Amino acid sequence: MRAIVTGSTNGIGEAIARRLAGEGLTVVLVGRDDARLRSARDRIVGAISDADLELEQADLARLDEVRELADRLSEAPPPGVVISNAALVAPLDRRTPDGVPRVLMVNHLAPYVLMRRLAEALRGRRARFVVVGAEPVSLARSPVDLDDLMFSRPEHLGEPVELRPFYAYGRTKNMNVMFVYALAHRLDGTGITVNGAHPGIIGGTGLSREVPGLTALVAERFRFDPADLPDPDTGADTPAWLATSPDVDGVTGRFFVDRRAVETASHTTDPARTDRLWSESAALVGLPVDLACAHGR
Repeated sequence: MRAIVTGSTNGIGEAIARRLAGEGLTVVLVGRDDARLRSARDRIVGAISDADLELEQADLARLDEVRELADRLSEAPPPGVVISNAALVAPLDRRTPDGVPRVLMVNHLAPYVLMRRLAEALRGRRARFVVVGAEPVSLARSPVDLDDLMFSRPEHLGEPVELRPFYAYGRTKNMNVMFVYALAHRLDGTGITVNGAHPGIIGGTGLSREVPGLTALVAERFRFDPADLPDPDTGADTPAWLATSPDVDGVTGRFFVDRRAVETASHTTDPARTDRLWSESAALVGLPVDLACAHGR
């Protein structure tokens, strides 16, 4: 079985890829930088000598490269597992060549395009899609502003100003949850399951490397010591379990924390809101609203 893992050159993504390789899956490592992809491959092979790995280079901040990646992966042998893990925190004025905030493109629009395209290419084959999200209790206080997906009004994100990139990241992680529910609904009955997972608050991910000093500010605000955080192997547990465990065979449209299904905020589950996010996202990336393989609405 082939498994595709985005953001797999370090942190949680690399740990997920290593775990799946250890279970005998062929793992496609997706990353932006060729040298980092090769380094990650060497580390995984160093731990799993018979790891079967493939490398796919793509910058998920570029819509054209996401489309090209989707084309290549759609033409390859079909995956049985797709894990969307790549994410970042970025300054709100840092935009892609298409004028989209990097945080929105990488965290939400890239998985939206990639998973949609792969679902259509699978054409009824069974597969498990997993989206790595964030902590649902704290995110309950951060509903997505469906009138401002592009963060054109950053003052609405809250104070202090220095934490606004982190607040925007939180909105995109709520988009991930809404996308899980919307995609699972549309794929109901196709053989593809879609679930979300909170990996925990994990150290060593490099999540905020584009915003120097942000980790210390977040740690001070939320009162934790970065040195005490669990390592990426801990964060890989629930996503990798969702990808392979018989315990969740056929389970879809759920969000998991520590291998347990949990409820998320009503603003993430409301069908009118999830449908609107779906439609607005389609417009931003130039896709039709309807999913070609959908059995649902």
